[in-house]
Amino acid sequence: MMAHPVLAAVLRPDIGLAVGVVLILSIMLVPIPTLLIDVMLAFSFTLSVLILMTSLFIQKPLDFSSFPTILLISTILRIALNVATTKLVLAHGHEGPSAAGHVIEAFGGFLMGGNYVIGLIVFFILITINFIVITKGSGRIAEVSARFTLDAIPGKQMAIDADLSAGMITEDQARKRRQELEDESTFFGAMDGASKFVRGDAIAGLLVTFINIVGGMIIGIAQQGLGFAEAAKSYTLLTVGDGLVSQIPALLVSTAAGLVITKAGVRGSVDKALFAQLGGYPQALGMSSFLTGFMALLPGLPFLPFALLAGITGYAAYKLGRNARATPSPEAQAQELAAAAPVAEEPISSILSMDTIRLELGYGLLGLVNVANGPKLTDQIKTLRKQLAGEMGFVLPSVRIQDNLQLGANDYCIKIKELVAGRGSVRPGMVMVMDPQGQKIALAGEETTEPTFGLPAMWVLENLREEAQFRGYTVVDCTTVITTHLTELIKDYMAELLSYSETQKLLDELDKDHQKLIGDIIPGQIQVGGVQRVLQNLVGERVSIRDLPTILEGVAEVCGQTRNIRTITEHVRMRLARQISEAYSNEEGVIPILTLSPDWEQTFADSLIGQGEERQLALAPSKLQQFIADVRSALEHQAMLGVSPCLLTGPQIRPFVRQIMERVRPQTAVLSQNEIYLRARIKTVGQI
Repeated sequence: MMAHPVLAAVLRPDIGLAVGVVLILSIMLVPIPTLLIDVMLAFSFTLSVLILMTSLFIQKPLDFSSFPTILLISTILRIALNVATTKLVLAHGHEGPSAAGHVIEAFGGFLMGGNYVIGLIVFFILITINFIVITKGSGRIAEVSARFTLDAIPGKQMAIDADLSAGMITEDQARKRRQELEDESTFFGAMDGASKFVRGDAIAGLLVTFINIVGGMIIGIAQQGLGFAEAAKSYTLLTVGDGLVSQIPALLVSTAAGLVITKAGVRGSVDKALFAQLGGYPQALGMSSFLTGFMALLPGLPFLPFALLAGITGYAAYKLGRNARATPSPEAQAQELAAAAPVAEEPISSILSMDTIRLELGYGLLGLVNVANGPKLTDQIKTLRKQLAGEMGFVLPSVRIQDNLQLGANDYCIKIKELVAGRGSVRPGMVMVMDPQGQKIALAGEETTEPTFGLPAMWVLENLREEAQFRGYTVVDCTTVITTHLTELIKDYMAELLSYSETQKLLDELDKDHQKLIGDIIPGQIQVGGVQRVLQNLVGERVSIRDLPTILEGVAEVCGQTRNIRTITEHVRMRLARQISEAYSNEEGVIPILTLSPDWEQTFADSLIGQGEERQLALAPSKLQQFIADVRSALEHQAMLGVSPCLLTGPQIRPFVRQIMERVRPQTAVLSQNEIYLRARIKTVGQI
């Protein structure tokens, strides 16, 4: 049996809440019977008690993050009930104490004893406590907490980024901590505004009470024909009862708001936090017992209350002190355990572990990690990891950043597997300026050498940045200098960083559609170690391995004929001809090439000895020196023309020519005719 559609819609929590808010607002406009008023007043009182109890038992303020919204709804409810009861008091106040409902009658009779003067005094005391003491104090704490929470966010965010870059936390943990920071700032900002609700509620209650008394007196005397004393008694009694019914829940909610705000630095429920801290010092309890007992002996003061409290606090001090002596402190326990337990020898495995990539900074460069303005070093390293993954298909291991007091204040050191790969020095607060044409820089500054490519440069003050850019100079900041140096070193050592486990991870993360291909060739035709060596050969020459399926297809094609890793690599490079040609094309879509003369081609071919894996280049030293000189001369000539050509050779000798170029000029690409895509445009700029 299906429920009625309207009933089903109302039972939904979101629609039910919306309907409830609309009903609360409608109370201000629509006449409400006294029975419903009694129910709503009881609901308001119960909601206030629930809010107070929840604020007592939460572990931290963010556990009650919906408090500002609940505070707004409860405030609107009380104001709406104030308006509804005001209409009943003014319209039916002459009929007797039950004119505005039995709840107001009970408060007027029980708490005031039928004496409206006592009710007025109690009402104004509650207003004073709520408005001046609790509301004002909690509002001030909320304002200061919001301001300091927002001011502390950049520092906390930097700490999270530094931990993430150092590999101390994962991406998920960093995301969770950032979300907590965002929730914390939003909560305290909302609490700063929500505290104004309570303040406005207290002012509204005071105004409504004054209006009810004055309006009731006018209506009772002018319209209902009551005497002044009778009208004052009837309307004042009802008005003050109404005020007490609204102010007691308001006081409970204000207290809850104060508890939530003042709990910002306390962990655990309120009872555990307070009792643990108040009872954590037996000496304080002992002094309190002594002073309370002394006051019990003073003439004129009642002996019993002070003596009773002195005995309770004295006994508590005795018990806590005894427990403290019996239970050693955590520091003493730790020292005792350390003395009793044998010193555990550090395992050898922890000594053998090493950081794959480490960036060590001098103490003067630590500010680059948590810089307030400008690019942060941690952010640029994260961008570098994404860039390498997109360009090379290689997931860079985490870069550990740490300080090194043995370095100079402005020096840094980059280590690959605990070995120094590069060093440099930067100037915080300054920018590095370079002339693209290599001319002398006409600015005031400190001459230096760019650490990545060894180009002449100059450190100038930050305020000269715009002038340097206007003159056409290349301007980079300190973090970019370090990140560029790190990028080039990683590309140089990428083959070494591509470990067996990283290779296995790349294979495991391939799409399900390609797992069949992996199963066909591994381990039947080639082992994972063989695939690793092929990939290392490719990234060693800065060939992207992102198209891993094509690489595996090339391996599968040639593994049936040979197991020679060099031959397999050359075949895979041929399969990647379009990618390689695209990578070395200039802005005009043309590949500039230097070709080897037929004589050099024949010389290299005749110098190859051995077969398979044993095949080597046995070139006479004089010929080798002549070839190196010819290559350097040709490349320097092209560099003066602004061209960075590739060296084109035959397929058989390409790996051996590359070995020579690796020592002479590693940034020059060496291609074979088979690696030039059929539709690629080439331009021969010279011959060696």
